[in-house]
Amino acid sequence: MKQPASHSPDQEHINGLKCYLFSSSGLNTSSHRFCKSYSSPCSALSDTDTTLPVLSRHRGILQQSADSGVSSPLPSDSFKYLTWHELKEHDVRGSQIRCPRVREGPSEEELFFRGEEDALQARKQVTEKEKWQQRLQENWENCANLNLSFQDLGDFYQLENFNRILRRLIRVERLWLVDNSLTDLSAIRLPRCKELNVSKNHFTSFKQLPKIPQIRHLSLADNNIETLSGISDLRSTPLESLMLKRNPCEFKENYRQLVFSSLPNLRTLDGVPKLPEDCPPPEISFLSKMCTIL
Repeated sequence: MKQPASHSPDQEHINGLKCYLFSSSGLNTSSHRFCKSYSSPCSALSDTDTTLPVLSRHRGILQQSADSGVSSPLPSDSFKYLTWHELKEHDVRGSQIRCPRVREGPSEEELFFRGEEDALQARKQVTEKEKWQQRLQENWENCANLNLSFQDLGDFYQLENFNRILRRLIRVERLWLVDNSLTDLSAIRLPRCKELNVSKNHFTSFKQLPKIPQIRHLSLADNNIETLSGISDLRSTPLESLMLKRNPCEFKENYRQLVFSSLPNLRTLDGVPKLPEDCPPPEISFLSKMCTIL
């Protein structure tokens, strides 16, 4: 009987990492050659497996044996700061991925300071030409449906790279940016965006939102918007539904009436359709007042 081809541990780790990166990013990996059934971290766990995943002090996941209690890094631990376009032997583009991990990893100096030499060894110096090729492979300009939530943007350089990506989303129609600690996207323009979810961020005003002239569905739940100042900037948009739950402005007197009067196309606020009592009473003109007095 012909024996199956053997694979080195490094190749098995890379294959497993590719399977993890692309499957967790919303890409269907069933038709890709790098997701075959190898004995890699992508393989299913057996019923007799006695290892338990735990978090390390460097945010990495460790594999802990239930018998010995000794922790050791998972095989993919050295690749935890890599993004998909830094992996070899694939032709996946950014427009094919629905939930990519785009957070920039620490600099080489920071990795050395943290004592994470394994992650440092997995990196390689890239030329300017290779950087340009990576930008082309990202292909953010052709993304129509993208989820960039939960990116854990803890450093300034990570936020800069994140904004660089947002500026390239000129054709995106559905965009989720949930729980990214965002504070100001006023310099970003999303000309075709119809659905935007920026819940669980740190916005304090409508003026900090990106330019979204075609927006129809907007979620701002769980932010820190205190007043409705700047909401009139959305008046000329076709906005139909708005979510403002768990913002301080929700407790403002006549909150629903003020929102609906500012947004004439709005049909739903906080998941509740527009009600008769949400319409402000018609203003009595000066002429009608004079007629009443006479």
